[in-house]
Amino acid sequence: MATEQQPIQSVWTRPPRKRDQPALSQAQIVAEAVRILDVEGVDALSMRRLGTALNAGATSLYRHVANRDELIELVVDEVYGEITVPDSDDPARWREAAVVGAQSVRAMILRHPWIASLLGSVGLSYLGPNVMRLNERLLAVFVTAGFPGDEGDQAISAVISYVIGMGTTEAAWLTTVAKSGRSEREWADQLRPAVEAAAQEHPHQRERLVQDDVEADPERLRDEKFRYGLDRMLDGLAARLKR
Repeated sequence: MATEQQPIQSVWTRPPRKRDQPALSQAQIVAEAVRILDVEGVDALSMRRLGTALNAGATSLYRHVANRDELIELVVDEVYGEITVPDSDDPARWREAAVVGAQSVRAMILRHPWIASLLGSVGLSYLGPNVMRLNERLLAVFVTAGFPGDEGDQAISAVISYVIGMGTTEAAWLTTVAKSGRSEREWADQLRPAVEAAAQEHPHQRERLVQDDVEADPERLRDEKFRYGLDRMLDGLAARLKR
């Protein structure tokens, strides 16, 4: 006997909830949830905490979201709406568009460091309207460049995986710096003696530290490291196009 399939649980797959002139809008709820996440982090966000911040009872919230999982889907899609990808009508400028899009994704992650810890556990967040629009614009960039549709998907995945990986590392670093109460430069300077001590038995790393510009701006170094990896990724995709 065939077993009855259970519906997939997601804010994007269920019918919209009926609302009789609710005191709160979904936009207000999502905006406040993002604010809590930005200020207090993922662990602080609960339906109760959100209701308190909005001076609203649970009933008002549940008119829009069934649970915290749906709320997370909504906030992830909300911040993805901040990402910019240029128009893709010029095949010769696909790389420029890809760079702008990649840098915009990175900037979003650094504005909202909590996003890094949610990307692997956000259910069907990738069905949200902002994510779908982003994917469509990115796919248009790569298809216009000359990649077949299926390979365009793979190219997007490679670039975005790199950006998320680097952005997650940066977000973790900046979160640690923020908790210290020091500037990024002050934290790096204070950490350097421990790094030098740890590198003493590792000649390649020791030599690299000797060559480092200790006066360099840490933010500029992060920017350069990100752009180096992105450029090498795009070099590989450009070579693929030529073949």
